[in-house]
Order: sequence, then structure tokens, then C-alpha cells
Amino acid sequence: MRSTLWILLVTVVLIISVALLTLWERKVIGWMQLRRGPNRVRIFGLLPGLGQPFADVVKLLVKEVIVPARANKVLFVIAPMIALVPAFATWAVIPLSPELSIANIDAGLLYVLSLTSVGVYGVIIAGWASNSKYAFLGAMRSAAQIVAYEIAMGFALVGVLMAAGSLNLGAIVRAQQGGILAWNWFWLFPLVIVYAIAGVAETNRAPFDVAEGESEIVAGFHVEYSGIAFALFFLAEYANMILISALASVFFFGGWLSPVAGWPLLADTPLAAPSIGWLLLKIFVALFFFLWFRATFPRYRYDQIMRLGWKVLIPVTLVWIGVEGVMSYYRVGPWSHS
Repeated sequence: MRSTLWILLVTVVLIISVALLTLWERKVIGWMQLRRGPNRVRIFGLLPGLGQPFADVVKLLVKEVIVPARANKVLFVIAPMIALVPAFATWAVIPLSPELSIANIDAGLLYVLSLTSVGVYGVIIAGWASNSKYAFLGAMRSAAQIVAYEIAMGFALVGVLMAAGSLNLGAIVRAQQGGILAWNWFWLFPLVIVYAIAGVAETNRAPFDVAEGESEIVAGFHVEYSGIAFALFFLAEYANMILISALASVFFFGGWLSPVAGWPLLADTPLAAPSIGWLLLKIFVALFFFLWFRATFPRYRYDQIMRLGWKVLIPVTLVWIGVEGVMSYYRVGPWSHS
């Protein structure tokens, strides 16, 4: 019963967070471009602009979902769900605090890797079921990109596994105790960069948003979708942004651990205590970088994206895994206490 309540709570919070993230993105990019962003729709007459995401949801719910005549109707309808469900289900193993995790399983890292790989099926099925050459070509481009960067991300997480010595996400966080310099980002810095780039590419965000390059491929795999079915793909994109940020916080930045733990002046204060608040703050900062990248970098060409994934990121992760092996042998860094 307790697990069911936590599942409902986490799901509701995620849905609301996704809605507010769309507003925050438009406001942040507006500020960077000296615009105001959404500032009209209010909630109960208060906070102008805060009601914009909910107004968008109502608009999309009442718009007609048009299914192409020769499309595979069953697959066409379930493809957005296949893209969305893994982004929510992965939260089952993420440790929210020292005492709170919906499912504290020992193979949590394998669970994360398996579920994050499922989302690509939603993209492929959407493009194929639409019975449109434009949608199918866009799906193949997106799927090739996701698979390439999934490999780089998987190798980066192998480095985390080597440092923590466990597949349990809670154990990975606890292995980073000792202050901000004991977190994995310090000893695995090249893998942090690889993970960050791969996370942006996997979520089809700028500058890797070739699935939405209208001038190239007419909006990609979801070109035939409309209404709430179209919105579900973007709901999955924003939910994956939050998920990637949470996983980055857990794997490289200490999760719910405090950055001031071990500081002499703050050792006995509430700021040094581990809590869900620190995890949420780290997720917030990581999400800001997603929005910052979109407002800053131009879109990559597709061949540049694939070259970066296969010829740069994967070799970097393989080399650093070898470096980790040397550090482990000589008991350096995270392995010094072994």
C-alpha cells in the first residue's frame, strides 16, 4: 500500500513538473533573448503565465487526433505510450533520499539501462505505423542517433559501476560520501562530459534535435500526429529531460548527499545533512543546462552528430575505463578505501 501511494505521488509530481518545465523553458529562453515569454494565462487571477501549460493541455485534448487512412491504427496509437512509459517507470529505482526508494533493487543500474533503451521502439513504431515516407525516414534518423548515444552513455555508466562496485543506485550514492570532491564527477570527469552530451542527444534536444529539423525532414517521425497523441511525444521528451538530470545527479553528483558535508563550520548544521532537497536542487541545475544549450548552440548537421557519437564519445569512454582500471589497481581515488 505504501509503495502504491509513493508511485502515485511520484507520477503526479512528475506530470506537474513536466507541465511547469515547458513554461520554465519558454520563460528562460525569453529572458535570454530579451523577451517576456508567456505572461497572459493566469491561475485564479494570480501569477501571469503560470496557467499557460494547463491551457495548452486543454487545447491539445480538444483537438482531433487524425489517423492516416493506411496507417497501422493500433501501433499508431500505442507508439506515444511506448515512448512515455519508460520515462516514468525508471523512477521506481531512483533513490530520492537515504530512506526513500520505491524499489530498492540490487540490479537498479541494469533496470535503468534496459528501460531507457525501450524508448527508441516508440520512435521506430511511430514512424513505421504512420505509413509515411517522411515519418519513416525521420524515425530511422532519430533511432540511429538514440542508439549511437545510448552506447556512449552505457559505457559512461560502466565507469560509474567500476567506481561504486555496485549496481544498486542507493549504494552508488553512498559510495560518494565524503564531500563534494568525493563525488564521482571529480574522478570521472571525462565520463561526466560524455554522459551530458549523450543525455542531450538521447532526448532529441538542441543542438541534436534533428528529429525536428523542419527544413530537413518535415518534423520527423511524429509528422503525422496531432492533438494529444502529438503532445505525448513532447511529454516524453520533457519527462526524459527530468530523468536524465536525476540520473546525472545520482551517478556523478552525490544524489541526496550534501555538497557541504565535511566542512568544519557547517558539519553540525542541517545543510550538511543528506536530504531529498539536495537531489531536487541538483536536478533543477541540470535542467537549466538543457534550456541554456537550446538557447545557445545552433543545430548540428546529422553527419556531425553521428561522427561525434561513434568516433569521439565511445572511444573516450573506452580509454577512461582503462584509466579507471589502472587507478583501481593502484588504489587511487574512489578505490583508495578498498
